Amino acid sequence: MRVAATAARRGFRTWRDERPFWAGLFTLAAGLPIIYFPYAHLKFGAIPLALSTSAGAGSLIIGVLLVALAISLWFHQQARVFAGIAVILLALVSFPVANFGGLLIGLTSGLIGGSLACAWIPPTAAAESQPAANPASTTIPAGEDHGGT
Repeated sequence: MRVAATAARRGFRTWRDERPFWAGLFTLAAGLPIIYFPYAHLKFGAIPLALSTSAGAGSLIIGVLLVALAISLWFHQQARVFAGIAVILLALVSFPVANFGGLLIGLTSGLIGGSLACAWIPPTAAAESQPAANPASTTIPAGEDHGGT
């Protein structure tokens, strides 16, 4: 049982390292409150708190697009820059449309997720396997002038 759990954890870690995982997670975390709050009937003590607005459809569209972009970040890494820019724009649009961007939870999470998506660089196997060259250890053939005194 423990060996299977260790193998599953290593497999997940490998899967996570090959894609913008945290960008997708923050983007997913941005979409869920934007979808939830306009349709939720919350109670603050005995006081009902209704966040329903006429822009409920806009909140639904923005939230669903953010969830779709989060999934595309996980499974289609080549579109990370497009998805990151789209996430940032949708998060900014959610501020006036979707109850202050899901009570600022969705807005901040979307901005972080979009920024992480734009900044993520895919790992390269060649860069990890080659040691860094030390320029001081290179030999200069005798008799060649390389700008020294």
